[in-house]
Amino acid sequence: MQNAYPSGGAMTAVLGLNGEVVDTACEKAGAETALPVSVANYNCPGQIVITGAKEAVERAAALCGEAGAKRCIPLNVSGPFHSALLKEASEQLGKELADVEIRDPKIPYVTNVTAEPVVGADGIRNLLARQICSPVRWQQSVERMIADGADHFIEIGPGKTLTGFLKRINKEVKAYNIQTIEDLDQFPEV
Repeated sequence: MQNAYPSGGAMTAVLGLNGEVVDTACEKAGAETALPVSVANYNCPGQIVITGAKEAVERAAALCGEAGAKRCIPLNVSGPFHSALLKEASEQLGKELADVEIRDPKIPYVTNVTAEPVVGADGIRNLLARQICSPVRWQQSVERMIADGADHFIEIGPGKTLTGFLKRINKEVKAYNIQTIEDLDQFPEV
């Protein structure tokens, strides 16, 4: 990814706006600066991350502020993740995945590229490569899983970021967090 866009780029969290308003700000900033900027993450209601060339991200953040964002927080990252600027890295990953055996999943999963279930191995390589330069549709993915009947979610790993997002997406579902082996030993049967 560093080789795909060595200039670094930028990312900024936008708080307090919906996706449509942020998308519009990115389109306008991209047109004004002639540089790429887009949504990187649809995390949860009121929290969206933008990504792209630094000048365009700064302009989009200013436009989001004018549109009523509560805050725009520049993120300390090394690149413009989930942006079109990483298309070359996406293509390289696609080539690397060409020789990897991928089987049909036993349990369908919802890909954060499309927020749709994946049931077959066909297309998984493409989705994995596309994930590098496509927005993460976390909110839409969770909403899809809930619509399909999921009502218990487990976040495994350090931190509780995704559990926090989940609670902002839907307060009715059960959210669990497992950070350690001890947490796993204490995990209730669901």
